[in-house]
Amino acid sequence: METKTTTKPVTYNRNQMSGNRPARRPFSGRRPLAEKPEFDQKIINVRRVARVVAGGRRFSFSVALVAGDKNGRVGVGIGKAGDTSLAMAKAFNRAKRAMIKVSLTKTKSIPHEVRAKFKAAEVVLRPAQGRGLVAGSALRVVLSLAGIHDVNAKILSRSKDKLNIARATAMALASLKTRK
Repeated sequence: METKTTTKPVTYNRNQMSGNRPARRPFSGRRPLAEKPEFDQKIINVRRVARVVAGGRRFSFSVALVAGDKNGRVGVGIGKAGDTSLAMAKAFNRAKRAMIKVSLTKTKSIPHEVRAKFKAAEVVLRPAQGRGLVAGSALRVVLSLAGIHDVNAKILSRSKDKLNIARATAMALASLKTRK
């Protein structure tokens, strides 16, 4: 009498151990979220700078950026290096070192009108209830990264230098005073 034996083909689950490779975790559909950085940053200016040497020109990069936590702290920094990513890292570290704390009202506005001048750049900041952030150029970047709303800001000088405008804005914010 003949007996039939049926053998199932061997199948391996792709998550089981196969050969010498360790088993992989099943795909859950989501990657773990990266931690949110403490400060947001925005580049306001990137320049390629050339230095003339005996063999020709040597190029490097100059990066100006603004860093802030959108909760009253903001800083402006500049970094120079042979690569843009290194220059950005240097600028971010300098911006963190130059960070100022801005005294804001409860509505995330400024308490009073203030004006400041840095080199040729002159700026005026005025509180404007319910108007939102009315500003242009590097002025807007500094104010938004500081977390300021309801401000009317104006650049009074003819200077178009974004770094000097950002530094004048930081000086204006540093000179704000609240009533105690």
